Amino acid sequence: MNDWPDGWSDDNRSNRYGRGSAGATPESARVMRQVRRGPAAPGQGAPPYGAGVPRQPSYVDGQGYDEGQGYDNGYDSGYNTGQVYGNAPGGPQGPGGDGTYPRRPAPNWRRRIKWTAITLVTTLIVVSVGTYFWADSKLHRDVDLSKVIDRPETGEGTNYLIVGSDSRAGMSAEEKKKLHTGSAEGKRTDSMMILHTGSNGSTLLSLPRDSDVTIPKFQGSESGKIYPASNQHVKLNAAYAKDGPTLLVRTIEAKTGLHIDHYVEIGFAGFAGIVDAVGGVEMTLDQGFKDKYSGADFKAGKQTLNGEQALAFVRTRHAFAASDLQRTKNQQKFLSALAHQVATPSTVLNPFKLYPTLGAGLDSLVVDKDMSLWDLADMFWAMKGVTSGDGKSMNMPISGSSGGNLVWDDAKMKTLVNELKNDETVTVSGN
Repeated sequence: MNDWPDGWSDDNRSNRYGRGSAGATPESARVMRQVRRGPAAPGQGAPPYGAGVPRQPSYVDGQGYDEGQGYDNGYDSGYNTGQVYGNAPGGPQGPGGDGTYPRRPAPNWRRRIKWTAITLVTTLIVVSVGTYFWADSKLHRDVDLSKVIDRPETGEGTNYLIVGSDSRAGMSAEEKKKLHTGSAEGKRTDSMMILHTGSNGSTLLSLPRDSDVTIPKFQGSESGKIYPASNQHVKLNAAYAKDGPTLLVRTIEAKTGLHIDHYVEIGFAGFAGIVDAVGGVEMTLDQGFKDKYSGADFKAGKQTLNGEQALAFVRTRHAFAASDLQRTKNQQKFLSALAHQVATPSTVLNPFKLYPTLGAGLDSLVVDKDMSLWDLADMFWAMKGVTSGDGKSMNMPISGSSGGNLVWDDAKMKTLVNELKNDETVTVSGN
């Protein structure tokens, strides 16, 4: 069957290279005629070949070419603008398109806000839970108040016994010299305070370490042995020196009849570390004073105390005529200011300040076994409340002295204790 067009045969083929050709020489490039799909406009002819890019008219609506849209009249293939399938504004045109871009759907802001809020809340919960367990693991729950015997009944509100000890544990010789702590062995109490929190405001009550007491019957914290009461009059800090926190709690409860719910203790290094971590504590001193024993050297007026200065401030007593009573007042003033500083948004909302402060504080605190972070937070907020005027700070009422010991005013003390037990507004004033 002959598949050549009419009038053609194998004899019509020239001796050129190609399919079925016998020639060894390839044929030259063929020149394709420009195909027109519509009637040519009068006078329009193809430009001579070889004179450059041939004129390329555009195809219009499937009906032919528009003679006015060739290369010489500004024809753009679409590659210059990125619109390969057309140049209509508003959206891409493809073959068979209607010349308009499909509109991008409007963003679902409600959904975006919802997922953003969910993400933020989830992150906050994860960080908060992680921080809680991290902080909780740092507390040293070393004091077992269950070893305290013959305890008074629990009253309304919560009573914290806050103790500042002269513990030098973990301090180097250079730190001891810098902080003027000396190198005495063992631990003693430099300050003791009862903080009562309740529905009628907070009361911060200082117990001078020189207060006159007798050691009651107690159970040894290590041996578990019951020791008989002593009729010998000693200073209150001697109870701590004799058998530590549990005997101190036992002695205070026996002397006052007030139930102690929680115990908190901090040493020299920890106290200075907290102050430095929070960036110092601003204080206003009514008068300047010096003390070679504590290293204090202060001028009157507003100033910011660093850790070293703060420790000297709360330990100084030799510079004052009232000695220990004035020191307890300074301790109250400073601890309230410290609590206020820690509780400010600039500390709580700044992780670069909050975590170092928490780390320094929690690492150095010794608390009872039942103390939780919520209890600790309640204690700090109550101390801040005392600073803000939502509470009262005072010394235990003193009636005189005996053998160098400060004797409490029993009548005022009983009234004060009853008011604290019943969570009533304190009406008693101290020294």
